[in-house]
Amino acid sequence: MERRDFLKSGAVIGAGVVLDPCGRLLAQDVRGAAQSGIAKTTSGPIRGVVFDRINAFHGVPYGASTAGDARFMAPRKPQPWTAVRECLEYGPRSPQGPSGLISEVAAVDRREPAGEDCLRLNVWTPALGGGRRPVMVWLHGGGYSQASGSFIIYNGANLARRRDVVVVTLNHRLNLFGHLYLGEVAGDKYADSGNAGMLDIVQALEWVRDNISAFGGDPGNVTIFGQSGGGGKVCTLMGMPGAKGLFHKAIAQSGSNVAGMPRASATRVTETVLDRLNLKPTQVAELHTLPTEQLLGAIRGLNFAPVVDGKNLPTGPFNPVSSPLSANVPLLCGSMETEASWTRGAVIDEIDDGKLQAQVKQDVRGISDADADSVIATYRKARPGISNVDIHLILASDNTVRSSILTVAERKAEARQAPVYMYYFTWRSPVHDGKLKAYHTLDIPFVFENVDLATAMTGGHQERYVLQDRMSAAWTSFARTGNPNVKGLLPDWPAFDTTRRATMVLDNECRVVNDPNGEERRALMAFRKQGGAENVD
Repeated sequence: MERRDFLKSGAVIGAGVVLDPCGRLLAQDVRGAAQSGIAKTTSGPIRGVVFDRINAFHGVPYGASTAGDARFMAPRKPQPWTAVRECLEYGPRSPQGPSGLISEVAAVDRREPAGEDCLRLNVWTPALGGGRRPVMVWLHGGGYSQASGSFIIYNGANLARRRDVVVVTLNHRLNLFGHLYLGEVAGDKYADSGNAGMLDIVQALEWVRDNISAFGGDPGNVTIFGQSGGGGKVCTLMGMPGAKGLFHKAIAQSGSNVAGMPRASATRVTETVLDRLNLKPTQVAELHTLPTEQLLGAIRGLNFAPVVDGKNLPTGPFNPVSSPLSANVPLLCGSMETEASWTRGAVIDEIDDGKLQAQVKQDVRGISDADADSVIATYRKARPGISNVDIHLILASDNTVRSSILTVAERKAEARQAPVYMYYFTWRSPVHDGKLKAYHTLDIPFVFENVDLATAMTGGHQERYVLQDRMSAAWTSFARTGNPNVKGLLPDWPAFDTTRRATMVLDNECRVVNDPNGEERRALMAFRKQGGAENVD
């Protein structure tokens, strides 16, 4: 079949493929494309598809079903197979509640079905076998409760093709299925339950170690990278004994995990779930047979996260210091200027002075009117002409996501065993009348070279391509060498330390700034400590 005819075929149209005006394939579903070669894995042979020189394998099992007796348990290996398995479709995502995504980001959610046979991964590679390409394993956001590794903007084809890397994305257990800590109420049988979702990721990394050479990847050069909850998963893996040696570089985007969830807090969540299900601790076994919908109905408003269980996660990954388990792992991390504009119901329209003061008191809990006015004045001084809504959005972002990322960077840098590189993303999207600014998740399509798949997020201006080129080049340079510097594309990017605090500001004009917004950072730190609300999570 001719390429032009193929692009018009019912197989492509029926698969939900997105084409640009030039007929290039933009979305991920490539059913009907040419078959790839056969890749031999430890579970059995698989075959994917080839499109525009990239071999893609979707829905590859790296673990067995987690349903029934396997609920809340450490993952098991998949049942081996002998016939060639066609890996053409994305696997199920973990069961989860309704999406809370804003419309701009919801537009890139594939919305694949959910199910407990969700331990699947996807691979994009320029060639099978014979290569030693850097491997980049993406961990999706959504906290520890929602989303999947199959969003349209996580398509690894462009990154693999243009940067000669192997890209892996994956699904794993979330929310109650991945982090319901039953160890305190039901005994040693459930010792792994609070971190089952993280153990899924460890098993996926073991799959990469054992199989990725068949896909042209180097198992000795694996980078884990993730955004939001995915950044938290990256940080968590850096403190897990079972993950030691399975990755060699780490990138945390707008997400972190400093202290983990204490067992006492996790047990209170579990007790609430059991109470809502009308179960006693002696009836935990019934959790294995309840429908997923009933379990999901019991978790509304509850927080799930990796648990410091003393075994799989011995202590907080960066609390009180950076974990020695990942001492030699270089780290790239950073945040967005207005992370807070992303949430549903966020204040994104202009506000008056009184509303700003009230908003700042809500953003930095426990401070007085005078303290709120003082910190507002600090932001005005540092950014002459700044609007009230910008003060709120930047301050709220500084006080949450950015504060925690800086804690991680500081503690990693203080260990002085591997470099840390810090960035600050300030490019502002024109979508939603420009009101979302540099919002949470906006960096992802730039890293993956998928801005054309994300016009709902980025708009369609040509300027996007320059920043996309710079960021994807820096991220893959870091994956290749542990250093994000790229000659000719970015200024010299020094490692971060707690004295100079060198930071790459990512915008239409990229530049290195020592301690950007340092005065504001110090003011917020003083008020948080004064109010007893220092943010370390």
